[in-house]
Amino acid sequence: MADAVLLDIICRQGMRRLDQPVELASGAMSMDFIDVKLALCRWADLETACRAIVERVRGAGIEFDAAGGMTMGADPLAVGIAAVAGCGWFSVRKEPKRRGTRQLIEGTPLAEGHRVLLLEDATTTGASAQQAYRAIGDVGAEVVAAATVVDRGDTARRRYEALGVPYFPILTYADLGIDPVVPPA
Repeated sequence: MADAVLLDIICRQGMRRLDQPVELASGAMSMDFIDVKLALCRWADLETACRAIVERVRGAGIEFDAAGGMTMGADPLAVGIAAVAGCGWFSVRKEPKRRGTRQLIEGTPLAEGHRVLLLEDATTTGASAQQAYRAIGDVGAEVVAAATVVDRGDTARRRYEALGVPYFPILTYADLGIDPVVPPA
């Protein structure tokens, strides 16, 4: 049920068919632009997405201590999931802060023994989440699952399978009725 409501939210508030293709973070081109941050900028809509993710992951018997991923895409989801799941949240910077504590990971201090849910808002290849995956591993925490609100292709699933990480796309390109995005060669 939450997935159908989320599908409606994403389609109404965050999906646009463009006249010209745009380049995505993966380098792939697409005529379909999905702005998950815009679609989920109201708490009720963000909460719907966060509850859907938590239900899917915990429904598979996976527990986690903290949720997060690369800033900016994962940030609202991380805080929302922390609120609905009663866990910690974190955010991985693209590069360590250049002053103060010079941290790469902000929020919940991750360390050995922490079980982490890795998040993305929209996924094409999963490449940006791989940077967060490495940073999490570098501090000794374990990525026990990865989730995204929208998976635009088939590449990310294969990446996570190769890592042995269960992957939970809540919506896919097929759900949205769009063509899968194929990353550039």
